[in-house]
Amino acid sequence: MKKFIATDGNRTHMTAIELDGVTKRYGGGLGRGGGSVEALSDLDLRVREGEIYGFLGPNGAGKSTTIDVLLDFTRPTAGTARVLGHDAQEETLAVKERIGVLPDGFQTYNRLTGRQHLEFAIDSKNGDERPEAVAERVGIPDAIDRKAGGYSKGMTQRLVLGMALVGEPDLLILDEPSTGLDPTGAREMREIIEAERDRGATVFFSSHILGQVDSVCDRVGILRNGELVAEDSIEGLREATDTDATLVVEVDRVPDGVLDEVQSLSAVSDARAEGTTITVSCEDTAKTQVLGTIEDSGATVEDFTTEDASLEDLFVAYTEDGGPNSRRSTAPDGTEVRQ
Repeated sequence: MKKFIATDGNRTHMTAIELDGVTKRYGGGLGRGGGSVEALSDLDLRVREGEIYGFLGPNGAGKSTTIDVLLDFTRPTAGTARVLGHDAQEETLAVKERIGVLPDGFQTYNRLTGRQHLEFAIDSKNGDERPEAVAERVGIPDAIDRKAGGYSKGMTQRLVLGMALVGEPDLLILDEPSTGLDPTGAREMREIIEAERDRGATVFFSSHILGQVDSVCDRVGILRNGELVAEDSIEGLREATDTDATLVVEVDRVPDGVLDEVQSLSAVSDARAEGTTITVSCEDTAKTQVLGTIEDSGATVEDFTTEDASLEDLFVAYTEDGGPNSRRSTAPDGTEVRQ
């Protein structure tokens, strides 16, 4: 059996997900007006066992198509997909026995209760969980005997997550797992995801709520037009882009002309003041120069803080037209990734 092994220092990782040259085209009729849409283009992807991997991309980037290929809901036009060492198209049953899935927009059976949904999942996976315990874990213990047709969107999301957790799967595939959840529910979702990783499971999830990804993922992959344009830890992505950091400086006063002086520095993209707070967007290496310029203007720096580029900033940098998608770099495991 073919297996991909990635090394990171002295650690060795087996892969939970392995895509090689996966291309997916839709359409392509031969008649007039016929054509095809390429949802995925020669996609290579490696997700290590035991990690939380965040899969990002704008609408239409190919995230859902990638998940559909992994679950054998659609067949690739070219390339291969392996999940937990099994061919995703030829060994579908072996894959499904070891994974839990929370699909985007899952439709429950309105006339069945939450308990009946969980019992079905437990029977299907030959699990030994008690439905009450699963419902408690995902935060719907009081609704377990209510019909799912009366659930809110957030409650439905919790129920389907509970079904995905049954049987202690080796791999969780979660498509937009925070949809419909309030901030408390989103936090509880993150805690469950981290607990599953700590148990030894691999978690692969797509999300458009970037803050959720930033706070929980070991690595992030960013998809654009069906291609993986960046893949690294959040910190690695920050280091690979020119996205500015934010320097917030508290001063005793804001002298006339100080903002113009700071703005004139080559590494500064923006400077503004509110009260006695000066906020500067600049390259990380320019922070000392900015502070020196403020002090030279006659102001006293009383305090300052720095904020790294948010994942949202990085997402925009990698997905907007003209973003850094023409560079290549080497990931920590020694493999070359497109950026």
